[in-house]
Amino acid sequence: MRIRRRLPLVLAVLVIAAAVALLVTLRKHAPPEAARLLPGADGFLYVNLKWIRTFNATGQLPPVSREPDYQKFVEETGLQFERDLDEAAFAVHYPQSWGDGTGGSAPEPRFSEVFVGKIDSARLTAYLKKLSSTVDDYHGFEIYNIPREDRIVRVVILSYNTVAASNHPDPSVIRGVLDRSRKLASPFGGPSLLRRYYKKVPLASLAFAILRVKPTEMISPGVGSWSLLFPKPAVAVVSARYLRALHLRAEAFTNSESDAQAITEKVSAFLSVFHAAEGSVGTQGTDADVKTFFDSLKVERAGDRAVLTATVPPGFIKKALSEAPPEPAVPTPPATIPGPPKEPTSKKPQRVKP
Repeated sequence: MRIRRRLPLVLAVLVIAAAVALLVTLRKHAPPEAARLLPGADGFLYVNLKWIRTFNATGQLPPVSREPDYQKFVEETGLQFERDLDEAAFAVHYPQSWGDGTGGSAPEPRFSEVFVGKIDSARLTAYLKKLSSTVDDYHGFEIYNIPREDRIVRVVILSYNTVAASNHPDPSVIRGVLDRSRKLASPFGGPSLLRRYYKKVPLASLAFAILRVKPTEMISPGVGSWSLLFPKPAVAVVSARYLRALHLRAEAFTNSESDAQAITEKVSAFLSVFHAAEGSVGTQGTDADVKTFFDSLKVERAGDRAVLTATVPPGFIKKALSEAPPEPAVPTPPATIPGPPKEPTSKKPQRVKP
């Protein structure tokens, strides 16, 4: 009799324990909360700067050079991204002309962002009020409308350590971010594209990107070049982990094995060019860090996926981001466009006869 009475209680405890374990597991494999606050979009980018600083992944990098606008921002808000920013999540909105993109009528991609870090709310609020043309009240929160060129950047302080911004033409986008921040965090939340492909991101990744690739629709400068690698639409998942070196992984999820094979062959052709260039660069060809990077570049097909992997030594990153050695002094041209100084118009250049 005692066993029968205790059995329901034991079963209830086991069910609760299983439910808690399931929620913990789902939460562990769910996208970061900052990314789950983002609206539906065509691409996502996330960087965990706190982990990067913890692993000292940037300890060998040169100091950040501040532009005048950023220097003014630091002076007025006290916020230094390289020191105070812990997480940054971005949503990329393609124009509607790019195959029903989420950017609406915007002629070029628009972005929504969520930043988490150490924030002086009072100083940041004063700075935003100074820049904004109008301020909207939404459920007790102030949304600052800041004009920038031909668009409006909307910014809202969500909490003591979180700020959201968006230059999407629809004001409901930033309001949606605010609404989601007020709800209880759920591992099932977040945009559908992010939820679907985040499980493809390796564990302990410091940064990742998930992007829809539409090679025929992406016609903006610098984006249309994707058509050189992608014959048909696909989803690209790029991740970075730091384990004594920066390990990069890029996967292209296609609709067929033939599409994945086509991407693999094109990337292999580019890698062949890189290896050939690495062998003919002279002194750089004997650099251990450069050689390690080029030798680590590999691409292979796995079913309907094309997978590219690479290992970037810390020394290679330092060399790539360090300032170039000073060039010999030359007369400075009057124009700001870079290039060699022009000869005076009154003096015709001499021609050398063949």
